[in-house]
Amino acid sequence: MAKSLKTLCITSLSFLLFSCSGIYEVDESLQKSHAPKQWSSDLLTTNIKEDWFEQLKNEQVHQLVALALSNNFQLIQQSLAIEIQQQQLTIAGSALWPSLDMSLRGSRQKTVDADNTANYGNSVSLGLNLQYELDLWGKLSDAERQANLELMAQQATFEQAKQQLVADVITAWFSVIEANQLVALYQQRSDNTQQNLLIIESGYQQGLNSALDVYLTRNEVNTELSRTSDQQAKKILAIRQLEQLLGQYPEGKLFVEADLPLLSSEIPLGLPTDLVSRKPELLASWYQLLAKDASLAYAHKQRFPSVSITASLSNNEQDISDLLSASSLGWSLLGSIAMPLFNAGKLEANEEKARLVLKQTEQGYLSTLYDAFADVENSVTLESSLKERYQMMIKAKENAIAAETLSFEQYQSGLVEYTTVLDAQSRSYDAQSTVIQIKNQLIVNRINLHIALGGDFARSTNTAALPQHEPGKE
Repeated sequence: MAKSLKTLCITSLSFLLFSCSGIYEVDESLQKSHAPKQWSSDLLTTNIKEDWFEQLKNEQVHQLVALALSNNFQLIQQSLAIEIQQQQLTIAGSALWPSLDMSLRGSRQKTVDADNTANYGNSVSLGLNLQYELDLWGKLSDAERQANLELMAQQATFEQAKQQLVADVITAWFSVIEANQLVALYQQRSDNTQQNLLIIESGYQQGLNSALDVYLTRNEVNTELSRTSDQQAKKILAIRQLEQLLGQYPEGKLFVEADLPLLSSEIPLGLPTDLVSRKPELLASWYQLLAKDASLAYAHKQRFPSVSITASLSNNEQDISDLLSASSLGWSLLGSIAMPLFNAGKLEANEEKARLVLKQTEQGYLSTLYDAFADVENSVTLESSLKERYQMMIKAKENAIAAETLSFEQYQSGLVEYTTVLDAQSRSYDAQSTVIQIKNQLIVNRINLHIALGGDFARSTNTAALPQHEPGKE
C-alpha cells in the first residue's frame, strides 16, 4: 500500500512538472517569421545611418533637441514609468526570498484576589517569524520573469518616445522655418500689390485705366494683407508648438532663423527583418507579448499546490530585559502544503483569461509589425512622389514668375485686361508657396522614414542616462 502511494505521488509530481514546463505558448520564431525577405520596391538594403540627426549642422536645433530631452513633460513621465516598473520587478523578485517579521508586544494586567487585594503584573513577548514558499513549479519565477519583461518593454517604449520627441522637435523647428518663409513671401505679395495699386490709381487719374481696375486692385491688396496676417498667426502657433515640446511656456516668441535644405540623397533602408530587432516600438510590443506568456504560465501554476516553510522564535517574560535569554526561547518549525480544491472555476477562468489576453496581445504585435512595414513603404513612396512634384513645381514657379512680369507689362501697354494680371500673380505666388511647402514636406517625410526604420538619432543614445527628475525641482 505504501509503495503504491509512493508511486502515485511520483507519477502525479512528474505530470505536474511536465504540465508546468509546457505552458509557454509564444513561438520565438514569430518575431521574424512574418517579415518579408525584401521590400516591395527596388530599394537600398545596406545598413541605415544611426546618427541621422548629426547631419543637421545647425547649432540651434541641436540645442533645442538637448533642451527637449531634459525638460519634455511626457518624456519625464516615461522615465518615471521605468523607475516604477523597476520597483515592481523588485517586488516580484522578493517573493523568491524568505520573509522575516518581528513582533514585540507588551501588556499590563490587574487581578483582584479573594480578599480584594489588587495585584499588578507585566507581560512582554518577542517573536520572530520566518516564512518561505518553495518555488517548486516555477510560479514565482514566472512572476519575476513577467515583471522583468514588462520593464524591458517600458525601456523600449521610452527609447521610442525619445526618438519620436527628437523627430517632433526637428519637424516643429522646420515648420517654423517654413512659416517664416511664407510670411516673407506673403509680405512681398502685399508690397507688390500695393505698388501696383499706386500705378493703376495714377493711370486712372490720367484716364488710362478704368475704375474697375482700381477696385480689383484694391480688393487684391486687402486679400493679400489678410493672407499675411493669417500666416503670421500660423507662425506664432508653430513657435508655440515647438516651445511646448521643449517644456517651456508657449509664449510664441522663440526666434528661429535658418533655411529649408533640399534633400537629394538616398536613404539606405536595411532589410525588413532588421526592422524587427531594431525599432524600439516593435521590441516593446514583443516584450509585452512575452510578458503575457509568462502571465499565462503563472495563472496556470496557481492551480498547483504551494509548499511553504514557517519557522518562529518566541519568548514571553515579565521583564523586557529577560526577552533575549536563550534558555527561555521557544521555537517551532512548520512545513505546509496548500492546494485549491474548489473555487467555483475561478482559477480555471483566470488561466483562460490569461490565455485569451495572450492571443489578443499576439494579434496586437502582428498589427504593430505590419503597421511598421507599411510606414516604411508609404514613406518611400511619398518621398519619390514629393521629389517629382518638387522638380515640376520649380519649373512651374519659373514660368509663373515670367508670366506675372509679362502680363503686367502687357497690361500697361493696353494689350490685356487687368484680370489677366491678377490671374498671373495668383499663379506665381501659389507656385512659390507650394515650392516652400514641398521642401518642408520632403524634410518631414525623411524624418518620419528614419523613425519608421528605427534609426537612432545618435550613436550614443543607447548608453545615455535617463532624464533625472526630482519632485519639486525644475
